[in-house]
Amino acid sequence: MTSADTINASAAGTFAIGGDLVVNRLGFGTMQLTGRGVWGEPADRAGAIAVLRRAVELGVTLIDTADAYGPFVTDALIHEALHPYADGVAIATKVGFTRQGPNQWIPVGRPEYLRQQTELNLRHLGVDRIDLLQLHRIDPKVPLEDQIGELAALQAEGKVRHIGLSEVTVADVAAARQIAPIVSVQNLFNLSDRSASELLDYSEAEGIAFIPWFPLATGELSAAGTPLAELAASHDATPSQLALAWLLHRSPVTLPIPGTSSVAHLEENVAAAAITLSDDEYAALDALS
Repeated sequence: MTSADTINASAAGTFAIGGDLVVNRLGFGTMQLTGRGVWGEPADRAGAIAVLRRAVELGVTLIDTADAYGPFVTDALIHEALHPYADGVAIATKVGFTRQGPNQWIPVGRPEYLRQQTELNLRHLGVDRIDLLQLHRIDPKVPLEDQIGELAALQAEGKVRHIGLSEVTVADVAAARQIAPIVSVQNLFNLSDRSASELLDYSEAEGIAFIPWFPLATGELSAAGTPLAELAASHDATPSQLALAWLLHRSPVTLPIPGTSSVAHLEENVAAAAITLSDDEYAALDALS
């Protein structure tokens, strides 16, 4: 296993989101830095700050957050830990979800709400322009052209650099691209759940960043004696690290954002950037269901 003194997210290579926002492909997701149910303050605020600062020290340049995390708890943590932001650090955030309590999420895509939340994101993050603003969920009660149109208006005003989507289908992306340029999609995808494979293949063909959330779900795949556990042992790595290596190998457009509230776990995740799978090893992992 790679020493904590030598690991760096840059070992995973880079991707240019939208053609001009260059980030290291292994990023960091902040959702786990909140309280239980993605609600309220973390139990250890100082620890959360330390994780964010360590992530940047380890070469992480893509930080993923959302107004709904807390809500606004992770934005405040990011600002306290990292502002003013180092050159090359990109903040991706999301709008379009309302929160009624722990583990409660209701999409709201009314243009005035999306604008309000974007303005609050700008204020809480302490930036004049959001690097990547993603629609957290498409609201089925609001016309898509109104939702994407409002994000495009914010982009035209210089408040948003790039626009992305979250939890969508290929048809959703194609429809949104008729309204504004879409440079990223963020969907559930990991070794155990590959329901978004069609979307990933579409994203690769179109040069769209694919940001898999919940990338470390290995479950029974990592049990002793399984191909995942055996390959991990051969690399002196953990099953979770192999799961990340598989995602990075799966497509050049994948940008995994594993999250954690532990510095030690963060270092373990980032070390996966340096794991190189052979074609045979990748095929063995790909064959897992």
